[in-house]
Amino acid sequence: MPKSALIFLLLCSFLPVMAVAGPVLPSAEKQLVKSLQAINNNHLDVALNEVDSLLRVTPNFKLAQLVKGDLLMAHAGVIDNFGSAANAPHDEINDLRDEARVRLQRVLSQSDTGLRPRFLWQMDAQQKYALVVDTSRSTLFVYENVDGEPRYVTDFYVTIGKLGADKSYSGDQRTPIGVYFIKAELPKKRLADIYGDAAYPLSYPNEWDHRNKRTGSGIWLHGTPSGTYSRPPRASNGCVVLANADLEKLAPYVQVGITPVIITNQMDWSSEQDQIDRASLLQQVEQWRKDWASLDTDAYLKHYAPDFSSSDMDYPAWAKQKHLVNSTKSWVRVGITDVSMFVYPEQPHMVVVDFEQDYSSNNLSNRMKKRQYWIKLDNGWKIIYEGAA
Repeated sequence: MPKSALIFLLLCSFLPVMAVAGPVLPSAEKQLVKSLQAINNNHLDVALNEVDSLLRVTPNFKLAQLVKGDLLMAHAGVIDNFGSAANAPHDEINDLRDEARVRLQRVLSQSDTGLRPRFLWQMDAQQKYALVVDTSRSTLFVYENVDGEPRYVTDFYVTIGKLGADKSYSGDQRTPIGVYFIKAELPKKRLADIYGDAAYPLSYPNEWDHRNKRTGSGIWLHGTPSGTYSRPPRASNGCVVLANADLEKLAPYVQVGITPVIITNQMDWSSEQDQIDRASLLQQVEQWRKDWASLDTDAYLKHYAPDFSSSDMDYPAWAKQKHLVNSTKSWVRVGITDVSMFVYPEQPHMVVVDFEQDYSSNNLSNRMKKRQYWIKLDNGWKIIYEGAA
């Protein structure tokens, strides 16, 4: 067997024969994959030309440097494994092998980009884009809002926490799973070098995290340090990290305070049942609005689960307050617009619902952005959390 083919098979023997198809990959990754394809086809000169061209533009791409080194050693017939140079640091080589596998898997899974992720049930008119991070594939997907429906735009390789996903406490070096939003944009001049060219703090911990007593903070989307093109798939302290060049490409899709970022252990695709459940939940949200406006407090409270909580009240306290407040009303009007609905990862029957609420009554009027968590129980959809968004 030619040495180059041996390198490739050792790297990805669990993968089928590669074929780059579907959406265009980020240019650096595309060139790397072309080089690996050429290795697979035993075209060493083509592979070397591709990786040389890549390194002229991104000389700090360590994985590409490793591939070039292996190609040169293969020409000399002195290699028997991927990254087998004498005295190569074992941990760093393993990290680069992991990155190579992940990048190849990303290419091979491009065929599902035409599918709709089940997490994005409905986007409101302000949300021009939504981001979905699949931690199992080290990939951040960008979806455009087309009349409330998500349409795939592009995707990027990302790094997640050293110990994977499912963050539960401060310092656990894990990336959280959940529905979050972009809170701010921090420019390079305000950042330490480790965060790269920009950073976008996320709204971790969210309401569900607080309810489950998850701790920690400072979960960001951010770039890579100067002199580093990309980091291994698992290398951050919990943040989602992109190459600086990719972060720059991502910037036009980000709206502070508006863009949702869904982080999941594994991408899941929409089914016919999702469409049925979405329609039934929309009906329940509308019925909740009508029951509130009717001043039928008992009917209104039936929309809340027994284990409901807001920021400072459980269900009994909430029910008591609503009876008291409604006793002072002679009339109420409630309007709802700009509804968004996001299925919570790892909680298949829970949906985060945001909307603009316009409330008026005989003695009070206000307008606010509201957030509810609805859960599907045996007796239908119920609210388990409600508060300002």
